[in-house]
Amino acid sequence: MNKSNLVPYWRLSGFYFFYFATLGCFIPYWGLYLKGIGFSPIEIGELSAFLVGTKIVAPLIWGWIADHTGKSLRLIRIALFFAALLFACFLYAQHYRWFASITLAFSFFWNAVLPQFEAVTLCHLKNESHRYSQIRLWGSIGFIVTVLGMGWILDKQPVAIIPFAIIFFLSSNWFVTLLMPEATVSHEAANHGIIQIIKKPEVLAFFVVNLLLQVSHSPYYVFYSIYLKHNHYSATVTGLLWALGVLAEIVLFVYMRRLLKHFTLRAILLVSLVLASTRWLIIGWCPEYLGLLIFAQLLHAATFGGAHVVAIHLVHLYFGDRHQGKGQALYTSLSFGVGGVLGSLYSGYYWESLGSKTVFSMAALLCGVAFLIAYFWVGRESSKKSVVLG
Repeated sequence: MNKSNLVPYWRLSGFYFFYFATLGCFIPYWGLYLKGIGFSPIEIGELSAFLVGTKIVAPLIWGWIADHTGKSLRLIRIALFFAALLFACFLYAQHYRWFASITLAFSFFWNAVLPQFEAVTLCHLKNESHRYSQIRLWGSIGFIVTVLGMGWILDKQPVAIIPFAIIFFLSSNWFVTLLMPEATVSHEAANHGIIQIIKKPEVLAFFVVNLLLQVSHSPYYVFYSIYLKHNHYSATVTGLLWALGVLAEIVLFVYMRRLLKHFTLRAILLVSLVLASTRWLIIGWCPEYLGLLIFAQLLHAATFGGAHVVAIHLVHLYFGDRHQGKGQALYTSLSFGVGGVLGSLYSGYYWESLGSKTVFSMAALLCGVAFLIAYFWVGRESSKKSVVLG
């Protein structure tokens, strides 16, 4: 039997489809839902910070447990079950404190899921890690399906429908994991301890770069739909713009294997950071020009897709099989966790006082700083290794 046939391609892809279908409801429209039920921009920013804040702690706790028990998939199933159950409590919440408490509880389980599943996927792929993009693209497809569907629905239905849609996709995501085979993790001794790996200058710089990149994405994730509505775009157009960005990401995933054959991980990362700065400046300064907003959304292929694939491969190279769960957890905690909290807070507090132009300009500046750090410290030792991944 061909080795590649042992990879549970459709079940792995199904997980990504429903996970990012959930995000397709959540990221573009949760801010609109919160605004629709009366929360202010500062409160929306704080709730978004609570949502990503548990990424600082939860992935590390779950990653440590997964690496020590070798039961990553069982932990993923438990986390998804409680995430769906706790999210249903939003249907009964009425006050800010209730929303804050439920957000913290729900996100502690929800934020544990993806980094562990990334480790499970890479474990299933073994030496075929170049196939990661072919599986991950189904997450982008799931995102597009829901972001377009919800945009169309919200032009006809009230925002109160959003929590019900998210509960449905969370439950579907949990069901898919019940069909998944457990990955066999290698328990041979690692060449380096986890602390030794983290203390390497290249690894530290890698984490700082991804933290800054995620801080820069926060105004987009938290306020982009509100921003478009303020500039008189319909929910359908808003959904189409979100979907266009992810469609560009899918195209990149399809061709990523070829790109990895011709370009190093470092080169792809540097280009992604330059394009990220460009994207935030366009969104911040040219909201009235739909053509430029379309171009900016096409850059999502690089600003998220390219940078994320590079990060997953670098974590795989830096941490190896023995520390993979902890490595993926650290990447999630420091970039999406710390970066997401800082970005959500700064965008929430300054959105009205300084204005959207300043907030997005600050995001572009952060990407410029990340570029300088990446240029001098990230990827030089891994350039030769990255060819293997292609």
